[in-house]
Amino acid sequence: MTIMTPKFGLGASVLRLEDDRLVRGAGRYTDDENRPGMLHAAVVRSPHASARFTITDVEAAKAAPGVKLVLTHADVAELGDIPCLGKPAMADGAGFTARNAPVLCKDVVRHVGDAVAFVVADTATQARDAAEKVEVEYEPTEAVADLKAAMAEGAPAVWPEAGGNVAGRMHVGDKAATDAAFEAAARTVRIDLVQNRLVCNYMEVRSAVGEFVEEEGRYLLTSGSQGVHGLRDILANVVFKVEPSKIRVVTRDVGGGFGTKAFLYREYALVLFAGRKLGRPVKWTSDRGEHFVTDTHGRDNRVSGEMAIDANGRFTGLRIDIAANLGAYTSQYGPMIPWFGMSMATGLYDIPAIDVSCALYLTNTVPVDAYRGAGRPEAAYLIERLVDKCAAELGVGRDEIRRRNFIRPDQLPYRTAFGRLYDTGDFAGHMAEAMRRADWAGFEARRESAAAAGRLRGIGMATYVEACAFPGSEPAYAELGSDGRVTLKIGTQSNGQGHATAYAQFVAEALKLDYDRIDVRQGDTDETPTGGGTGGSRSIPLGAVSVRRASQALAEKLRKLASDELEAAAADIELEGGVARVAGTDRTIDFAALAAAAKSPDDLKAMGEFKQDECTYPNGTHVCEVEVDRETGATEIVAYTIVDDFGVTVNPTLLAGQIHGGVAQGLGQALLEDTVYAADGQLVSASFMDYAMPRAWDLPMFDFRTRNVPSTTNALGIKGAGEAGTIGAAPAVMNAVADALRAAGVAHIDMPATPARVWNALQGAAGEGRGPS
Repeated sequence: MTIMTPKFGLGASVLRLEDDRLVRGAGRYTDDENRPGMLHAAVVRSPHASARFTITDVEAAKAAPGVKLVLTHADVAELGDIPCLGKPAMADGAGFTARNAPVLCKDVVRHVGDAVAFVVADTATQARDAAEKVEVEYEPTEAVADLKAAMAEGAPAVWPEAGGNVAGRMHVGDKAATDAAFEAAARTVRIDLVQNRLVCNYMEVRSAVGEFVEEEGRYLLTSGSQGVHGLRDILANVVFKVEPSKIRVVTRDVGGGFGTKAFLYREYALVLFAGRKLGRPVKWTSDRGEHFVTDTHGRDNRVSGEMAIDANGRFTGLRIDIAANLGAYTSQYGPMIPWFGMSMATGLYDIPAIDVSCALYLTNTVPVDAYRGAGRPEAAYLIERLVDKCAAELGVGRDEIRRRNFIRPDQLPYRTAFGRLYDTGDFAGHMAEAMRRADWAGFEARRESAAAAGRLRGIGMATYVEACAFPGSEPAYAELGSDGRVTLKIGTQSNGQGHATAYAQFVAEALKLDYDRIDVRQGDTDETPTGGGTGGSRSIPLGAVSVRRASQALAEKLRKLASDELEAAAADIELEGGVARVAGTDRTIDFAALAAAAKSPDDLKAMGEFKQDECTYPNGTHVCEVEVDRETGATEIVAYTIVDDFGVTVNPTLLAGQIHGGVAQGLGQALLEDTVYAADGQLVSASFMDYAMPRAWDLPMFDFRTRNVPSTTNALGIKGAGEAGTIGAAPAVMNAVADALRAAGVAHIDMPATPARVWNALQGAAGEGRGPS
């Protein structure tokens, strides 16, 4: 039987509507913005990770060619600090004390790249040249840049008034029940892991244009972001201390976000402040070097996990101890990211007792915050590597130990020991399908063939679950224009995911309207009253349902209008191709005429909103197969299989792109990317000369399939997919690498498994007689 792909709506493989414009160079990114009389800015940044400083002279900078303004802390002292909004509950019941970043530092800098002064000139080159003329005397103090060093007794304090580098301690679980499980365990297994720090290298570096619109009496910020309303509210309520209506934020095209563009950065406040002071628009655009030392980093923690196992190989208890690096300041949601990870630490397993502790540490480094997955990749990495180690120590198959301990379909809905409520899924089912597609059963023959050629071959899997579409809503607004086109407005923000395509599918479905007559608008606080932005894979699970409801409501209004004009019952009106028709007749009226016939603007507008009370929980299995070159330590991914449960697929083409991109980021963390600081806080890996990013030749061809079980939490059954690839990839790759190296006597390896690190591990194992040389 041939299954027809729908032209409209859910399940249609519509190609990205955005791409024609973007590949022709017709995109509009922030640095493309130009205004009459626009000025340009540069930031004076600290070359030291920890120092007291004094600005001794700004006159030379002020006198430099083209310079219009030099700002220091004293000039912007009226502005509030850049706030930390994510403040988790502490284990001792005390409130969390945030360490906020000033817009410009006053007399202390706490990481390389900390902002000291702001220079505005006629051109960007003049601003950068003048910035070098700002004279600053630094008195360097001892820095602590490494998480392990910050944990040591007597370590230099990033914030001396805090009495140490521990910003707070969190705890989740039942210690007594977990202790009892370990006391009764037939076996316990422990693993210690490092989550390497990552730099979020999106294609488009940050940029911002700030201006004060005198006739409106308010500020206008244009900047790439993951949501304009959040930026507006922080700028208004915390930094400038004005009514939100006094600030408008606009985001146009965005070249990648991944969590890191969700946050308010100092430069956004500075361009607005300078724009008002000078009465002219002010633009600041980062360069790649600034990006490395200013934009929030991701991951960076040390974690130990220990599993209690009974005589039947069932997991009975889980202990986890996390040390998480927050950087020099507590970023917008930074302290919450480890908490998200803690709450997902049991993965897909039925583990009745858990005891998880997390200590948050400050270091003289760039602040750490959400990066694609935001805590869930860290959780999946720990549990999946620990489960593999449990299988090895018990002498059972990696699939078998998972199968024994998975939450069964008959247990769903299932509330985890952390309180997460998994509603649907078939975890053993997608694992079995992934293993079949990857030919897991035939692997040993491939391993022997590789060994005969002098190479180490390994296979690994990871089963994962993540929490998406956090409780809340995302209203959508549909409107018919006088030209017969339909405009959809919503408060999410595309960063390259294809929102215009996905949302247009639901508009087209309800109105039977061609895609080229639908306009999707995001990124303007003036156009939608509220918006939650894009993050946590919420745009489609929440936003698409609201879009569908708004589109259906608009369709009903148009049928009513058409019924009045065509003198027929609304139930007899069909919509197709921009025309309303009385069914079975040639009596029609087009959408433009309908718009003209409306007696009120409200007749042409509709709002839809879906509110969700619980997260959705996409899950799946990744299987990775690798070969390791003994002579060089280089790892090649020779096969990669993914079987995911996303509940319902909106657009298979968009979905595949999201998964491929997410897996690429996970592979990058596993094999290539590492943010390295020297002991004095200098960022050693501060450019693409030293920070390895995945290239096309690092990636395999992906075998990607879905095995969906619709969600009962979401009105359309959608679970979300934007971060899933990243969450499943790193543990799958590292389990495969560990499997390959185990044959050579290597007991453990951490990310990133670079050629040098793998080669050294192989040499160490050979030297200790644990494997063949």
